[in-house]
Amino acid sequence: MIEILNRSQLVRARATGALVGHVLQTMRERTKVGTNLLEIDQWTQAMIAEAGAVSCYVDYAPSFGDGPFGHYICTSVNDAVLHGLPRDHTLADGDLLTLDLAFLKDGIAADSAISFIVGDSRPPESVAMIEATQRALAAGIAVAGPGARIGDISHAVGEVLSAAGYPINGDFGGHGIGSTMHQDPHVPNIGQPHRGYKLRPGLLLAIEPWVMVDTDELVTDADGWTLRSATGCRTAHSEHTIAITDDGAEILTLAN
Repeated sequence: MIEILNRSQLVRARATGALVGHVLQTMRERTKVGTNLLEIDQWTQAMIAEAGAVSCYVDYAPSFGDGPFGHYICTSVNDAVLHGLPRDHTLADGDLLTLDLAFLKDGIAADSAISFIVGDSRPPESVAMIEATQRALAAGIAVAGPGARIGDISHAVGEVLSAAGYPINGDFGGHGIGSTMHQDPHVPNIGQPHRGYKLRPGLLLAIEPWVMVDTDELVTDADGWTLRSATGCRTAHSEHTIAITDDGAEILTLAN
């Protein structure tokens, strides 16, 4: 299903996106050396409830997971990159943490992810990888607009990631979003320009570049959810929900 939102729905999408951005930024600010992943999940649960929103994750049970997910935020550490199931794990200085969050507010969902390094350490390889995903995300957003195609976004993202030297996995990527978290069209992180679905005003997309240092192969944890690099290398992930407008694209999940 591909949804095209009307003006009133877009107003609600902006509000949901701003809330998702705010919660993610709050979690980043609260996360310190010694923070437990379950604490982050509990803080997120409280903020979602306080906002009158509904988690997209708690009851999420897709075919690729061992569902339901049962938690409120994805917490992926170091070699974990996607669907990190919160667990009893205490963060150390230099850990690379990815937080991925989606929830519904007033019937519209928004989805966003950030990667950052915990504590004072700044491993150069990790910093470079995080920055590459951020540049790729910006490049994908820059080419999004009415009349552009999904392949234009995928190509822009892939060009940045490839130029930075990272292998690209084409299985998991961005997606449409609206009254539900995951919708068509799929937005791969590599592709051919001028191909695929033509973007229209009112379409919401979650664009999410993610990479692993030296592989494009994933392995799944025994928890049935957490996806890690097959080689044990570090990973990074950046994501925003955008709305296609009459003259370009609007980022909805920026923190206020």
